[in-house]
Amino acid sequence: MRFEFDPRKSSLLKKNPRRGIGFDEAQEIFTRPYYMDQRSDVPEQYRAIGWVGPSLFSQIFEIREDKEGEYYHLVTLWKATREEEKTYEEHS
Repeated sequence: MRFEFDPRKSSLLKKNPRRGIGFDEAQEIFTRPYYMDQRSDVPEQYRAIGWVGPSLFSQIFEIREDKEGEYYHLVTLWKATREEEKTYEEHS
């Protein structure tokens, strides 16, 4: 699985106390069990809820394709809300 993201935005997310991690750390979501749903149609975006270290996070991403094949473009992330925690528990 390949990932692509804006390194500047990743740095800003790390500095934000409500986020506390960047996209490089957030890729861990996809290495453990996670819940995924479609967030929007235009552009087609998905939400993944999963663990990064000891915390549950939500991440918005798009599935894109280039000459090497499919990759995940990471858009934004945040610590999961109580509602998202409940959704994760119900579906995993």
